[in-house]
Amino acid sequence: MLDSVLRILALIRKELLAVLKDPRTRITLFLPPIVQCLLFGYAATYDLNHVPYAVLDQDRSAASHELLARLDGSGVFDRVADLTRAADVKDVIDRQRALLVVQIDQNFARRLAAGESAAVQAIADGRNSNTANVALAYLSAVVDAFNADWIAAHGQSRPPLRVSLRAWYNPNLETRWNMVPALIGTLTMLQTLLLTAMSVAREREDGTFDQLLVTPFRPVEIMAGKAVPPMLVGLTQSTLILLVAQLWFRIPFVGSFVTLYAALGLFLLASVGIGLLVSSVVRNMQQAMLFSFVLLMPFTLLSGLATPIGNMPQVLQYVTLVNPLRYAIEIIHRVYLEGATLAQLFPELWPLALGGALTLSAAAWMFRHKVT
Repeated sequence: MLDSVLRILALIRKELLAVLKDPRTRITLFLPPIVQCLLFGYAATYDLNHVPYAVLDQDRSAASHELLARLDGSGVFDRVADLTRAADVKDVIDRQRALLVVQIDQNFARRLAAGESAAVQAIADGRNSNTANVALAYLSAVVDAFNADWIAAHGQSRPPLRVSLRAWYNPNLETRWNMVPALIGTLTMLQTLLLTAMSVAREREDGTFDQLLVTPFRPVEIMAGKAVPPMLVGLTQSTLILLVAQLWFRIPFVGSFVTLYAALGLFLLASVGIGLLVSSVVRNMQQAMLFSFVLLMPFTLLSGLATPIGNMPQVLQYVTLVNPLRYAIEIIHRVYLEGATLAQLFPELWPLALGGALTLSAAAWMFRHKVT
């Protein structure tokens, strides 16, 4: 057992030296994530055409039903829950069942009838800042239309309804609070998948892979030696982006670093498993890069980074269930902005663990099949 560990450590050292000895490679590994983080932090935007929302109607009057009917008939808002208690608001937002909760107070109809100003409170999930901001803007537009019709029908001189807006986990609804933490997973996967996929391809091109096969290393040890260095590089890149998020953009971190890095470890296992699977079927670095980018594009597009998953066609929403980047971004948002614990993250953690186990097992089988 000790001999096996020492052989794996020696292989890890060899891989790290091969990656880090070239100054240009070091710059390529660590500078682009910082530059890309800054670019996305300043430049990325979203669109929105589907808003799942919940209702806490404490008035249950004809006026409140009319307002809610306008929301339901807008073609954008989709009512997913009717709440009965204020305590249910936190649960429906934390579980991401609704992007928005509309709360109507008990005296809503009475105030409107008396010509007084009535309030509707909108509570948004600020973890996805742009979609929440757009959803609140849509809600304000519906309220403005309601006010105009009410004034025309009842002859009032001032808008009868005002909206009180609140956003949880991102009070100012800043896009960077959503985008920059998500880059921890996105940019880390980009480099980790590329490094892992190219590791064996580089050995084949340099003619050292056959030399590696005649050493005392077993196939599983070779795979472990190829997997650990990209994971270490990935954790380093994650830390760099985390530092940019906190020190440059001043995005407050409210969760646990232990929880974050434990989840990142599972995510990197899944990413490395995919990279090793690619490296076991390609024959040169060009093929490795091509296969990696072919995978990275759909992984990124179907992760929820660029567009909300809820806005995608139902078929694509099912496809996202096998995308490890989807779970990584969701976990990072919840830990970074919400302060979620490992127990709360279990619905996102177990698919990562399952994906890592499946991809690593398949890669191990491919290595054993090709080596033996």
